[in-house]
Amino acid sequence: MGTYVSNVKGTTILTGSGNIFAGPARVLGIYYVSDTTAGSIEITDGSGGTSLAKFATPLGAAVAGQEIPYYISIPGDGIRCETNPYAVLTNVNKVTFIYG
Repeated sequence: MGTYVSNVKGTTILTGSGNIFAGPARVLGIYYVSDTTAGSIEITDGSGGTSLAKFATPLGAAVAGQEIPYYISIPGDGIRCETNPYAVLTNVNKVTFIYG
């Protein structure tokens, strides 16, 4: 059984890779828009650190000119990053990470 994360926050990385938060945290969910080719979102413990999770993202498509958002829910207490959560984005943009 997990514990309740009470200090939930969000941060957006529009393009490329980068820090989700500058300290230890748990990644709880991810909203994103796929690019025109399939890609991935990888969570590492710090830049160049241990890979903790990698999610394949589908080929992006627009319906009537509107981008389609996707959501990845992380079960339990989320993905724990001891150093800091870092995102490696490949062919994905407009990503918002929910963390606590």
